[in-house]
Amino acid sequence: MRSPLHCNCGQRIFSRDVTQQGYHQRRFGPSYVYVRFRCSRCKRLGEHFIRQEDWEEGLLNEEVSEISQNERRRFEAMGKITVAEMADFHFKLEKLTSISPPRNEQSKR
Repeated sequence: MRSPLHCNCGQRIFSRDVTQQGYHQRRFGPSYVYVRFRCSRCKRLGEHFIRQEDWEEGLLNEEVSEISQNERRRFEAMGKITVAEMADFHFKLEKLTSISPPRNEQSKR
């Protein structure tokens, strides 16, 4: 994936910030995608010209996720992590002496 668009202040530009988008066609040489935006942090107007070959719609997406829909549903069903779960995890980490793969991973080998 290409690097996301940023304002001069450093804020990442998302699709909600875009005010105008279009194609700048040229007879010779590369064509460009024109993106005009208003930064959500500094409120300045800005614009970017990106080569059409380098353009991806995903540049303006807010959520980049590598998990599948099934994994997402499973995590949502688990609910939020509680303070008690975090404390238990902390104490288990303190007792940890070595790192080994989980039991189900060992059985696959």
